[in-house]
Amino acid sequence: MVQEEVENRTVNLAITTTKLSARSIIKAFQMAVRTYNNWASKTPHGRQSIKKLIRQNAGVNSIPIEKTDLRDFEQVARKYGVDFAIVKDASEKPVKYTVFFKSRDADALTAAIKEYCAKKLSVEKRPSVLKTLRKMKELVAAIPDKIRNRQMERDL
Repeated sequence: MVQEEVENRTVNLAITTTKLSARSIIKAFQMAVRTYNNWASKTPHGRQSIKKLIRQNAGVNSIPIEKTDLRDFEQVARKYGVDFAIVKDASEKPVKYTVFFKSRDADALTAAIKEYCAKKLSVEKRPSVLKTLRKMKELVAAIPDKIRNRQMERDL
């Protein structure tokens, strides 16, 4: 009698765990499908290829830019959420770069370019740390050396 009750509870527990694991697997699969659909439907942001930028059907504008400090420009553009593509034109001597961006991002790009230019100007106005260090070295070298006498006294 006790044996039958134990067997009955064991069978009940096995059926419940099977249902639970099947439900868990179904929920996990549904979550994976939702995550994949969200990932697949997202449009790329930030720097991307020119093909991806054109595929977004938002109209594309362009401006020429110098090679100097493209990374600084990218940081500022990412900050403002501008979608852009940089294309290198090696056919010309000096190499030219062109930044393509969506026409709806024009205002954000204008703000990003203003900040980028302000950043570049502030860097040029700052004094060079190496020059300041060299001046300090010369000043220290001009100071006469002190003569120090060290005597150790020992008590017995």
